[in-house]
Amino acid sequence: MSLVRTAGECLVDVAVRRWSSCAAVEAAQDAVAEETPVALSYNGISHVVMMMTPADLEDFAVGFSLSEGIVAHASEIRDIEASAHPHGLELAVSLSPGREHALKTMRRNLTGRTGCGLCGAESLEQAIRSVDRVADGPVLSAAAVERAVVAMAPLQALSLRTGGAHGAAWCGVNGDIRLLREDVGRHNALDKLIGAMARTATASDSGFALVSSRASYEMVTKAARAGMRILAAVSAPTALAVNLARDAGFTLVAFARPGKFSVYTAPERLDT
Repeated sequence: MSLVRTAGECLVDVAVRRWSSCAAVEAAQDAVAEETPVALSYNGISHVVMMMTPADLEDFAVGFSLSEGIVAHASEIRDIEASAHPHGLELAVSLSPGREHALKTMRRNLTGRTGCGLCGAESLEQAIRSVDRVADGPVLSAAAVERAVVAMAPLQALSLRTGGAHGAAWCGVNGDIRLLREDVGRHNALDKLIGAMARTATASDSGFALVSSRASYEMVTKAARAGMRILAAVSAPTALAVNLARDAGFTLVAFARPGKFSVYTAPERLDT
């Protein structure tokens, strides 16, 4: 297995028997998305195992480290070494000495799953994490949001082939998609996007994020911690996500579909 792969390469053809009420059962081949355990360690200390699409691994390591507060800046990551093991993959991240000390004081042992971003929190206090208020700007037009929504789906190579992957895109203020990452887990897709932005020096005030999933508390937390001001989701928000976004002055858009969307918080960033 190559450790340098795109999401569109992470699929497997499997044999299926297709049934429908208007046709005979037929044998066929179907493409399904790969899902692999990926262990993340910092300076030799095991930290988390995520079930994820084994693509854009360096982006994920950087994005997860930033969105979880393990590092404050990508420059605090000295090296990322990926290796294959019989049961999955490992990402060994080397941190600067100061960040290693900070990690040891906050370390949690996690076992992440596809749909969960809080697995392994050891107390209720750890589960609900506050974020600082976000800075002002930018201001988007309704047309920019719609342009991004229309443009994202055709760019999701893994989702187009399998129907089983979430996408997270960084969009310019005009709605053009600048970066896009996919994963079977929505949190992983967003972490990969955050990492890709950090690695390409993409400014978090230069546009907005669009995700092909619901907007949960954890998605808003990750986006705000990464310095984003606006998150648009094609599906519903949760009440906790709305409350967090309101407290942080963060703009949360949901049910973003061609021709319509709903703005739940900080509507001043949407020129409608």
